[in-house]
Amino acid sequence: MTPLHLLLAGGAALLAGFAILRSFGPAYRIGRLLSATQLVTVAEALALAAAGTERYVRVDGRIDADEPFEDADHRPLVLRRTTFEVRRAGRWSTFDTNVEGVAFDLSEGLATIRVDGGAIDHGLVVVPRETVGIVGDLLDRAPDDLPDELPARVVVRHVSSVEHATVLGVPTRDASGEIQMAPGLGRPLVLTTLEIPEAMRILARGESLRPRLAAAALVLGTVLAVAGA
Repeated sequence: MTPLHLLLAGGAALLAGFAILRSFGPAYRIGRLLSATQLVTVAEALALAAAGTERYVRVDGRIDADEPFEDADHRPLVLRRTTFEVRRAGRWSTFDTNVEGVAFDLSEGLATIRVDGGAIDHGLVVVPRETVGIVGDLLDRAPDDLPDELPARVVVRHVSSVEHATVLGVPTRDASGEIQMAPGLGRPLVLTTLEIPEAMRILARGESLRPRLAAAALVLGTVLAVAGA
C-alpha cells in the first residue's frame, strides 16, 4: 500500500471508531468527562468559586441532606428520577420523566458544597432499577395514543443520603450567593455513586462488543495513519 492509501485507511478506521462511540449518545460524552476531568478537593472547589474562577472540575465526598425522603424500602433519598419508556421499531424511547429531590450537599472533611440536583439530567450515573411490562400495565401514566400491547418499562435511578459520590461541574455562586456545583462551560452536571470503571460499564449499558470494536478501530486507525505519515 502507498502512504496515501495507508492514510486513507487510517482515517476511515478512526472515523469508524468515533462513529461507534457516538452511537452511545450522551453516555459517550459523560464517560469522557468522568475519565478526564481534574479531581480537586471540596475546599479547592469552594476557593475557585470564591475567586470567581470558572473551571469544570471533579469532587468526591459523602452526600448530606437535612431532609431526605424515604422510598418504599425506607432508604433515605435525596434524588430519584423515574423514566417511563416504550419500545417501538426495536428502540426504547422515553415518553415521561418524573424527578423528585431535596437540597443536598457533598462533604469532604469539614468542607461542604451544595449540589444543584435539579440540573442533573443525563449525568446521573447509578445502577438503574428496571420493571418491564406492557403499556397497558401503566394505566393512566401512558398517553392515550400508545397501544396497550406495546412493550414498556419503568426505569428508576436514585441517590441516597448514606452514599459517597463523585460530582463533576463548575463551582459557582447561585442567585442567593451560595456556592454550588452546577453545569457550566457548555458541560453537564454529572453525579455518580459508583467507582469510575463501574460507571463506565453502566454508561456502556453492559455492552462489551461495541466498546471493543471502537477501541480496535481507533488503535488500527492510529497505527495506519502513523505508518502512512
